[in-house]
Amino acid sequence: PIRESRDIDIPLVHRHFYYHAGMAQLMAKELPNREAIGVCGQIIPWNFPMLMLAWKIAPALAMGNTVVLKPAETTSLTALLFAEICAQSGVPKGVVNIVTGDGDVGDMIVRHKDVQKIAFTGSTDVGRKIRQATAGSGKSLTLELGGKSPFIVFDDADLDSAVEGVVDAIWFNQGQVCCAGSRLLVQAGVADKFYSKLVNRMKKLRIGDPLDKSIDMGAINSQAQLDRIKSMLSSCAPSKITTAETTMPDDGYYHPPTLIRNVEASDTLMQEEIFGPVLVSTTFRTPSEAVALANNTRYGLAASVWSENINLALGMAPKLKAGVVWVNGTNFFDAAAGFGGTKESGFGREGGWEGLMAYTRPVNVPKEPADYSTKKTTPNRAASINRTYKNYVGGKQLRPDGGYTKQISDSSNAATYDIPISNRKDLRNAVEAANKAIGWSSSTGHLRSQILYYFAENLS
Repeated sequence: PIRESRDIDIPLVHRHFYYHAGMAQLMAKELPNREAIGVCGQIIPWNFPMLMLAWKIAPALAMGNTVVLKPAETTSLTALLFAEICAQSGVPKGVVNIVTGDGDVGDMIVRHKDVQKIAFTGSTDVGRKIRQATAGSGKSLTLELGGKSPFIVFDDADLDSAVEGVVDAIWFNQGQVCCAGSRLLVQAGVADKFYSKLVNRMKKLRIGDPLDKSIDMGAINSQAQLDRIKSMLSSCAPSKITTAETTMPDDGYYHPPTLIRNVEASDTLMQEEIFGPVLVSTTFRTPSEAVALANNTRYGLAASVWSENINLALGMAPKLKAGVVWVNGTNFFDAAAGFGGTKESGFGREGGWEGLMAYTRPVNVPKEPADYSTKKTTPNRAASINRTYKNYVGGKQLRPDGGYTKQISDSSNAATYDIPISNRKDLRNAVEAANKAIGWSSSTGHLRSQILYYFAENLS
C-alpha cells in the first residue's frame, strides 16, 4: 500500500543513499588497503523494487564500482525511472547500466566473463543455480535468498504488543517479504488467549486499493503469485484455516490475511516459503523446544523473540540459526546494520561495514601513475527518458537490440508501457560500458558522495 511505500520503503531508500554517501568519503581513510572490485552484476526481485535497487547500487557506487543491474520483469519501470535521476545527477557514462528482461538476461549477467561480482536477491532455487554457475569463476558473490522466519512468543510476553508485531511481521507488504515472520511459535500456556487476540485483530485489517492511505493490505504482485499461494493452501484441512472476516475488492490479485493453526513441524506449509499473507502456527512448552522448532528449517534469514524476561530473550538469540534476530520487535532495518542470512537463506551481508567490504578487494598491484596528458571533461549527461522506456546503457537510453518488448500497465490500467527485453548483445554493451567507466573507482570519495546525496535528495 502507498502508506507503507511512503512511510517505510522510501525513507529507508533515502537512508541507504545518505549513509553510503558518507561512507564513500571515508573509504580512503577507513579502508586504505582495499579497492573497488570492478563491474558488479546486480539482480533484484519485485517485492521492494526501489529499496532493493538502493541496497545494491548505493554501496557499489560508494566503493567505486560500476554496475549492471537487472530489475524483476514485473517492476522494471521503477529501475528505468531511476535512470532519469542518474542522468540528472551527473553520473559518468557507463557507471550505472540498467537492462531489463526475464531470467535469461539474469543468467547472461551471471555468466559474463567481465563481471567480477554478482549480488542477487531472490528465491533460494535461483540462488543455488547462481552459486553453481559462478563456482570456480573467481567472482565475488552475495546472495540474499528466501526465508521462513520464526516469530516466538513466550507466556510472559506483552501479548497485545506481540499481536501488533505479528501484523507487521507477516501482513506487511502482503507477506511478500523475504524475512516475513511466517512461522508463529506460541508457548502453550497462552496460546488460546493469544490466538483470540490475533483473530480479533485480523478482523480489523483493511484490504483494498493500494493507493488508499487508510488501507492495511493491497494486492499480491501477480496472478501467478496469487495462484501459487492458493495452490499451497489447497492441501491444508479447512478446519485449521482462519481467514480475516473482511471485505475485499472484486477485481485484482487480493488474498485475505490467513492464520493456520496446529501445523506439524514437518508440514510443507511450515517448511516452505509461501511469500504471501499466510501465517502458520504451532505451540511449544519449553525454551529448548522453541529453539528446536525455530531451527527446524532449511532457511535462516531472521527470527523474532518476544518476552518480558530480557535474560530469556537474550539467551535465546544466539541459539537461533538466523542471520538477524530481533527482540520484542520485527522488521528493524538500517543502512548501518548488516542484513543477511545463513543456511539456504544465502550468505554475505548488505548494509553496514560488512556490506561495503563485499564491494571491495585487497589492493595487490601498485597503481599506475596518474595520466595528466589529457584534460578531464565534465561527465556526459543522458537525455531524459520518456514513456517509451528503453535500457539505460553507457549513459544513454537505448532500444533493445532484438526489438522485443514486454507490456506493463499502471495501477489503474489506464496506460501501458513497453519494457525492453534485453538479449545477449544488449548485455554485452552494458558490461562493456561498465568496463569503460572503471575510472569511476579513481574518482574522489567526495564526488561519489555528492552523487549519492543527489540520489537521496531527489528520492525524498
